[in-house]
Amino acid sequence: MLSKGITLRALELFEAIAQTGTVAEAARLMDLSLPAASQQISNLETTLGTTLFDRAHRPLRLTPAGRVFLHRVRDALSQIRQARAELTVLDISHLKSLRLGVIDDFDAELTPELVIALAKNLKNCRFRLTTAPSHEVTALLASRQLDIVIAAAPQDPVPGAHEHRLLRDPYVLAVPRGLSLPKGREIDTLTALPFLRYDRNQLMGRQIEAHLARHRVTLPDRIEIDSNQSIIALVANGAGFSITTPLALLRARSFLPQIDIHPLPLAAMSRTISLFALSQEAGNVPAEIAKMLRAMMTARLIGPAKEFAPWLADTFAVIPAQG
Repeated sequence: MLSKGITLRALELFEAIAQTGTVAEAARLMDLSLPAASQQISNLETTLGTTLFDRAHRPLRLTPAGRVFLHRVRDALSQIRQARAELTVLDISHLKSLRLGVIDDFDAELTPELVIALAKNLKNCRFRLTTAPSHEVTALLASRQLDIVIAAAPQDPVPGAHEHRLLRDPYVLAVPRGLSLPKGREIDTLTALPFLRYDRNQLMGRQIEAHLARHRVTLPDRIEIDSNQSIIALVANGAGFSITTPLALLRARSFLPQIDIHPLPLAAMSRTISLFALSQEAGNVPAEIAKMLRAMMTARLIGPAKEFAPWLADTFAVIPAQG
């Protein structure tokens, strides 16, 4: 039995404050008034018999006890969110066939959990999973070789498909750890390093090139790679810089200690990760899978990303269901 002050709401609020650094912002994210949020954290600290935040600093910092507690809280909340996610696909046992395509950015974190959750409900269903870059899985959907895909939204709509928007994934600057970037002179400073381009056959590469062109930024065209892991590894080893996204960085998280992440020194830009389904054939299944994915993304992506780049705030965020 948990003590009265340790509620699920209080634990979620504590996690949100640790991520944002302010009670006010965490209260806004959780749709609480500031006095109510402050009282919940006070009750939690009283129940635990320890102080979780050093209030002498702005943004707020965790105390040593707070850091230990956060580690355990995230484990617990992750399990709860995962349980919620697995229960959201209530009835897909009627499906005889499901051909699913998933962006390869999810290979490490979400795809295995998604497949496990689906498998529990696909007892008599012929199931096929394809993982590939966004442009490939959306092309397979357009040619009706897949039923549902999770991918970065292309510039043009996928013919005949209904879109469920899931995640806002902003473009950021990734540079070797310790590289000084004087404000207002970022691009000039970066020209001393090679620019590590994403393959322009990929949607991500094309979006980055179009954004640079809009701002009349020309970078040397020497290195172009179709492997996210290789690009991030090169940045970590001081071999260049890149424009990438938090989702791509999480996919290569072992290299993060050797990388600094900065806001894009141009106008903000992001990509949207969505679920697309052939409307007339999929029924309610896409909406149920989308709901499950949002819970998984909240647990597995949003918190970890804000640990290495707290300034991401709401720019890297799960998109609520519409209507």
